[in-house]
Amino acid sequence: MRIGELAKRAGTTARAVRFYEAQGLLDPAERAANGYREYGEGDLRLVSEILSLQAAGLSLEETRPFVACLRAGHEAGDDCADSVAVYRRKIAELDAVAARLAEVRAGLVDLLSDALAREPGPCRVDAGRIGAVGPTAE
Repeated sequence: MRIGELAKRAGTTARAVRFYEAQGLLDPAERAANGYREYGEGDLRLVSEILSLQAAGLSLEETRPFVACLRAGHEAGDDCADSVAVYRRKIAELDAVAARLAEVRAGLVDLLSDALAREPGPCRVDAGRIGAVGPTAE
């Protein structure tokens, strides 16, 4: 299939496919007699894997072990230990970000509570008008 068809079937652009090829995530496409790039179903599988992993929050670089796993003949990109390690690292990163955001939120809740507890001045907003703020916003 040509690059446009591959891109359309994968849900991306021809430019992105060329970029993946330039980054070594796809093998250089074979060229037809007319000079057009020709791709196979395996390339579609790789591009689809890259896109789904990026949609899940992985960087392009973090998709490399998954692509390598598929290229090695595994059924799924996360059948290999290196891919599972990426999942674990990413989850740890997200846990750290979530913890930091919880700290920031708690600090802001404290600041708001302190501000609302002070005596009202000429520029004060009525606490009832801005809504209740609790430990979580669920």
